Amino acid sequence: MKSLRARLLAGSVLWTIGLIVVTNVVTLSLIFHRFAGPVVHIGAMSMLALGLLIAGLAQLRSVLAPFRHLQSRLAAVRDGSSPRVEGVFPTEVAPVITDLNALLDHRAQLVQRAIAKAGDLAHGLKTPLAVLGQESERLSAAGQHEAAAIVAQQVERMRRQIDYHLAQARATASGAALGATCPVAASAEGLSRTLTRLYVERNVGIDVRVPASHCVRVQREDLDEMLGNLLDNACKWARSRVRIESLEAGGRATILVDDDGPGIPADLREKVLQRGVRADEAAPGSGLGLAIVRDLSELHGGSIAIEASPLGGVRARLILPSCPGPPRG
Repeated sequence: MKSLRARLLAGSVLWTIGLIVVTNVVTLSLIFHRFAGPVVHIGAMSMLALGLLIAGLAQLRSVLAPFRHLQSRLAAVRDGSSPRVEGVFPTEVAPVITDLNALLDHRAQLVQRAIAKAGDLAHGLKTPLAVLGQESERLSAAGQHEAAAIVAQQVERMRRQIDYHLAQARATASGAALGATCPVAASAEGLSRTLTRLYVERNVGIDVRVPASHCVRVQREDLDEMLGNLLDNACKWARSRVRIESLEAGGRATILVDDDGPGIPADLREKVLQRGVRADEAAPGSGLGLAIVRDLSELHGGSIAIEASPLGGVRARLILPSCPGPPRG
């Protein structure tokens, strides 16, 4: 592509010549307006001046075209449809694009390393916790039920804390991974199958109503974390029915998780989203599940709200940025 400087100079020259010709035409028309002879000459000069002015404007307009193209390519990177800024740009802009793409590649590599480190940390911490859990079972088998209960309780608390902070660390890293997209249906259906087996004794059914075309600008691991917590909570409290569905509008995906359980009083719905708060202190867990969902959704530019469900229990309304076009997996 030509230099911006050359095109700007050409446009300015054409525009200036056009103005000079217009000035000459006006001058000649004032001097010779009574004579029929120069009319053709003045008409030809007028057409020439008009052509030069139009050519100058077109050339100047073309100077701005690469910036409009750059804006569209940056939007494509932001919404996830392209991992890099692609295209042919003027010589003055091309070095900036090269450096920008190098920065995007570098950030992607850092994100992958951070995610891998988070996985290594999870494995390194959860293995000793599993050993402690086995020791708790041995204590219980040996008749030391009180000590076993204390160890089991603390192991569970540590496990939930690890899950919470690892989820935050992973989301902070993946939030920098421009272009991450995930189909909602794949996550919802996989989690539903797992939880249906987990709660088979309670005969809880999970109804998935998520179109295959719906996707969000979130890493698959983060979406699994959010939906997993919401569906698990719904299954714990449901009498028999859990439903998950999604809607898309205005660049946002709204994921609704409903249950037919006892519900949560209106004055507690905001509190249960806070770290360490549970609607029922007798329920299993440490009150971090919904806090994880809140933190992850906010890191990805979304939100979570707890409402009354049309099924009679709780409705969790998770809103996330949606991605245009078909999901890339």
